[in-house]
Amino acid sequence: MNELVLALTVFVACAVEAVEALTIVLAAGLTREWRSTFQGMAAALVVLAIVVAALGPALTLIPISALRLVIGALLAIFGLMWLRKAILRATGHKALHDEASAYLREVEAAKAAERRSRRGVNDWYAFTLAFKGVLLEGLEVVFIVLTFGINQGSIWIAVIGAAAAVIVIAGVGIAARAPLARVPENAMKFSVGIMLTSFGTFWGAEGAGVHWPGSDASLLGLIPAVALVALGYTALLRHGSAGLAAVGDPAAVGDPAAVGDPAAMGGPAAMGEPAVEPAQPSRKP
Repeated sequence: MNELVLALTVFVACAVEAVEALTIVLAAGLTREWRSTFQGMAAALVVLAIVVAALGPALTLIPISALRLVIGALLAIFGLMWLRKAILRATGHKALHDEASAYLREVEAAKAAERRSRRGVNDWYAFTLAFKGVLLEGLEVVFIVLTFGINQGSIWIAVIGAAAAVIVIAGVGIAARAPLARVPENAMKFSVGIMLTSFGTFWGAEGAGVHWPGSDASLLGLIPAVALVALGYTALLRHGSAGLAAVGDPAAVGDPAAVGDPAAMGGPAAMGEPAVEPAQPSRKP
């Protein structure tokens, strides 16, 4: 069961990163040049392979308790950051992340950029755009795979989950030849935030010497608990937003828009009395 939770968590987390990388790659390839774009992607993948080859063995040399304490703290921080943004977006306090808008921004920037050839690359802008996009999002994927895989002792399950996410997102993107704007990205980030926070809390506490009841099975209780807290904050912020919207209604008492209304001020019109007309100046014959 825990292996299934691990695989699903890695899959969803890596799918979010893959969607963002796909948006950048499509903007570079469709607007500029596919050859230079693929060269940038290949260069980024080489760098990522070097990072994995260097970090993987190094992490295995660290005592597991210290590793879980440090990585657990980092995962909890990242998870809370993702969860905070997802809650704010779900309650309207922060604008939703729009892949279609992000794609259009990248396209406009790509169209405006000058075409230059450097170091055997026909279009240096397309190369660097694809390289940076794949490298930055790929580093997050590598971090997720290594931390989850090494801590749970199931590196291959984490790798399979990440590879499946990248293949699925890339396949859908290639078939559609468009950014995946309809993917419920905020819901995915909400779920990933819950999972990262739960695993980070679990591993950080283990690294500090805490013995969870039932060992790994306690995750089945910790994850729903974190989800309930997150949903509670979401409901609380939505209720607060509704209250603020009601206070901002012009019909509300004390609203500046209602100050000039005689009925709102308790004037003669409010009491059913005729309004006193201003005295007319007398006219002498």
